[in-house]
Amino acid sequence: MPDEIMPSAALPDPTESRTSSFVRATLGCGGAALVGVLALVIALAWGASGSTDYPRVAPEEMANRALQRSQEAYDVMGFKRTMEPGVEDIGVSTENTLGSGFCYDGGLFGLEDKTVDGAYSMSHRWALDHVPAGQAVPGLRRLHQHFKDNDWKITSYHEGEQGKDWELFVQRDGGDERMSFAWYADREYFTGGASVPCAYDPEWKNGDVGPAGDDERPPAFGPTRHG
Repeated sequence: MPDEIMPSAALPDPTESRTSSFVRATLGCGGAALVGVLALVIALAWGASGSTDYPRVAPEEMANRALQRSQEAYDVMGFKRTMEPGVEDIGVSTENTLGSGFCYDGGLFGLEDKTVDGAYSMSHRWALDHVPAGQAVPGLRRLHQHFKDNDWKITSYHEGEQGKDWELFVQRDGGDERMSFAWYADREYFTGGASVPCAYDPEWKNGDVGPAGDDERPPAFGPTRHG
């Protein structure tokens, strides 16, 4: 008896099978990519959604907070001089000033850059002249260790070689609080600064011009007095 021949319709077409697998794989990759894109969009929107959720705090209170941060660093450095408010010659003389800036909203995806009505950010800046290496170098090393021990993130720390400048930058709370310090060896000049998170001015009204707190003035700034 001759061998039976299976009808061709009953045999699987290898070309069709490969094509079907390719389509499924392509759809699978495309679906995974789409899910990834959607997840990224949701994450960006979620991260930006609370970016302007600032507390309502008077400028003088936020100014005091910035001053407290500077005071802490000043004491760790071991400086003993007291500075009156203001500055005569920026980059040369002593300095003790408060500043205020706008806060910005990045929009739903963090791509915009517009000011937030009624929001402001306070900062304090101080500087000392005639600071020798024997005072600046060990002080900055103590300060660096102090921030490491107190859960600040060290974003940059540079120990200058003989006769070179030193720098220290730190932050915490996702960058909402920042502090910076620099010692310029050639001028024996030391600078420090502290900025605190944004807040809404409770007394802000539509039509107000400039950031709140731009008229704040610091008290005399120096070492903490005990007793």
